[in-house]
Amino acid sequence: MYVVCKDHVDVAIDKFIEEFEEAPDVVDLEHTKFIDWEPPVKCEECQHEARFLVV
Repeated sequence: MYVVCKDHVDVAIDKFIEEFEEAPDVVDLEHTKFIDWEPPVKCEECQHEARFLVV
């Protein structure tokens, strides 16, 4: 699972495919809320706002 900004979504998808050998789902955090989990505010690759969850 990767939480990234718009600029790093391709990097996260590539990492996911390399690790799990299948295509991930990409969730837009702007339109999705979770009951028991708060996503990180910052991108894992940089300090920009996290926007996408790659799972």
